Amino acid sequence: MKRHILLDTAPIPDQAEALCLFEYGEDFVIKLQSGKGGQLMNSRMHGSEDALAAIPCSKVAGRPAARVLIGGLGMGFTLAAALKALGPDAEVLVAELVPGVIEWNRGALGAKAGFPLQDKRTQVHNDDVARLLQSDAQGFDAIMLDVDNGPEGLTHSNNNWLYSLPGLTACARALRPKGQLAIWSATADRPFTNRLAKAGFAVKEEQVYAHGNRGARHTIWMCTLTGG
Repeated sequence: MKRHILLDTAPIPDQAEALCLFEYGEDFVIKLQSGKGGQLMNSRMHGSEDALAAIPCSKVAGRPAARVLIGGLGMGFTLAAALKALGPDAEVLVAELVPGVIEWNRGALGAKAGFPLQDKRTQVHNDDVARLLQSDAQGFDAIMLDVDNGPEGLTHSNNNWLYSLPGLTACARALRPKGQLAIWSATADRPFTNRLAKAGFAVKEEQVYAHGNRGARHTIWMCTLTGG
């Protein structure tokens, strides 16, 4: 019988919480140490994480030297999907706040996604994605955010700003004309959809299966910057 085996614990900066990496048979699972929110990530179910990058990156892949930003490394599947969709001259920046998550992706966990951190197009920053957004006006063709379980700060309280109108407006300023913004969530949220529109985006909600074509479905907001 399979059971969860704790492999490592990674503190979340400036929070009392920590992330825990478990081995579960042939798979890996990440949970909050407190148990709040249940299972955050599972290496067997990453269909929606793949779609988070595949859809927006396919729309900008034809741009010369496309430059994209991923907020949240997670288990590396979003990064791997972005690299697959983009050309050889692309640049993919990844902002990951928790140092331990970066180290997990360089080890055994990284093999599940094909070690995307080793790709020469990848630049990983141990930093808050909000800081990168605010320091690079019109710097990106696409931005993909998967920093929490939805449009609220579950794992880190500072994430609340990112999902606020000022945070979404900062995303808009960081995008090039007709840039793409994709945001992952475990559930739908109508007020958040309206907030995206107020920030200057044409918004489409996608419901994507977590694994294959059955079971739980997650929400991805696919947004195109208008007026550029």
